Amino acid sequence: MLIKSFNHLLQMQLRKARLGVIVQLLYISCGSRKETSCSIMESLLFFLELSLLLYVSCASQSSYSDFLPCLVSQSQPSSHIDQVVYSQDSSLYPSIIRSSIQNLRFINSSGPQFVITPRNESHVQATVICSKKLGLGVRVRSGGHDYEGLSYKAANPFVIIDLVDFRKVSVSLDDNTSWVESGATIGELYYQIANRSSTLGFPAGTCPTIGVGGHFTGGGHGQMSRKYGLSADNVLDAIMVDANGTVLDRESMGEDLFWAIRGGGGASFGVILSWKIKLVPVPPVVTICNVPKTLEQGATKLAHSWQQIAHKFDKDIVMRVIITLANNTKGEKTVQTIFNSLYLGTIQQIIPLMNVSFPELGLAAKDCHEMSWVQTFAEGEPVKVLMNRSHVIKGYFKGKSDYVNEPIPESGLEGMWKVFLEGEAGVMIWDPYGGKMSEITEDETPFPHRAGVLYNIQYFSKWEEEGIEAERKHLEWTNNIYKYMTPFVSKSPRRAYLNYKDIELGRNNENGNTSFLEASVWGERYFKNNFKRLALIKGRVDPNNFFRDEQSIPPLR
Repeated sequence: MLIKSFNHLLQMQLRKARLGVIVQLLYISCGSRKETSCSIMESLLFFLELSLLLYVSCASQSSYSDFLPCLVSQSQPSSHIDQVVYSQDSSLYPSIIRSSIQNLRFINSSGPQFVITPRNESHVQATVICSKKLGLGVRVRSGGHDYEGLSYKAANPFVIIDLVDFRKVSVSLDDNTSWVESGATIGELYYQIANRSSTLGFPAGTCPTIGVGGHFTGGGHGQMSRKYGLSADNVLDAIMVDANGTVLDRESMGEDLFWAIRGGGGASFGVILSWKIKLVPVPPVVTICNVPKTLEQGATKLAHSWQQIAHKFDKDIVMRVIITLANNTKGEKTVQTIFNSLYLGTIQQIIPLMNVSFPELGLAAKDCHEMSWVQTFAEGEPVKVLMNRSHVIKGYFKGKSDYVNEPIPESGLEGMWKVFLEGEAGVMIWDPYGGKMSEITEDETPFPHRAGVLYNIQYFSKWEEEGIEAERKHLEWTNNIYKYMTPFVSKSPRRAYLNYKDIELGRNNENGNTSFLEASVWGERYFKNNFKRLALIKGRVDPNNFFRDEQSIPPLR
């Protein structure tokens, strides 16, 4: 009777793919039973584990054998979809997987069953339809900069849609717009815009190898955000494939979904293939200035002053503070603050402006260099380097973020320097808001960090050494400085920037049934009150939660 009952239970669980849970429960049960009963249980455990292995093996083989025929049946013969599918048996699979992994912490994560590098819409449609049919998850990768590697790793069987061949950029000078495909990097976008016009640009990030797809869907702040807002604020249209495999544009997706993908994380809603963006005016000459100051040179008072004025500067000026380690004149380790600014104009224009707005900094012409807008991203190299997707050195890294609404007092800064100097110090970057960012309401897009925000903080630690101990030391520094900052940053909730994704804020469970309330632990940090609207939209467009990951929007109905 016992064997018969377990056979029946086994069949049920096989259908639900939950045998692993049963095995664990029996191990616990065996630990609390007598020897004879436990012997029977151990025999059952053996057969259950064997059945589980066979089930997983058969399911995997079924996916392998069924996936490609399904793709072919769902696409036009002329599209040659078989030429863009790479299984784990393919000799090219390892190099394709690793090509866009920027964070080496995840280089050895479990890989997907397949990588698809689509060349047209139908390839993406077929991949979504067949993955859904065969029970495979989907991750979408554009530049591979996801801080937690969620665009190329998953706990359950999945496929990657790698948009590396979706990178066309077309620029229209008739209406100052551009269509850019999601697989392009922002460096490629900048280069193509500048190739057509020396007086047009686009507000986005400073790292040229970041993929457009992830950057735009997380908001996309950068050095022209105080003048023109986020990348997402300048999106006019988009083309995407939804959970049903349907191609949508702004009109057919509706304004709710169009709202959601501009700052709410596009991977929760579908595969965004391309974006129509509004280009913005830039002068033929811009100015980059750098003023480094160590603690011994008055960095504390300057950083304190900066907090009270940087968000009020002329919109043509953005002045970041980059905090790093340095050596003082005695060769001792100290903290250095670099006041790094972009001005949309000439040196002759910025010096008098800063003499009025921030005279204590002592900005001089020798601290500044004039160049074209596009040259600011090439860092002294020929601008053609922006077309090189891999010119930034990869490494192991961890990032976290905060928002500051009130200036940190000097005493708080002095305590921060002490924590900063402990252990394997990384970098802190303070990006000022204000300007256009304060003029846009919190609910105009899912990105809510607008009026009242003085600046964003990024905590970033990057290292080259392999191994658990190296990782532990660097993560310890990041966590320590983040913990210290708790009293000085936003509260209820403590907010974070989606593009600096941080899995430590909370995660969805692996079976895809995380509730809205459970996900609110991390969701409201990124989106504040917009999180509920995002979940309601998700519930309408993807009610079965096909597009999901560890921090995707849960469906609310």
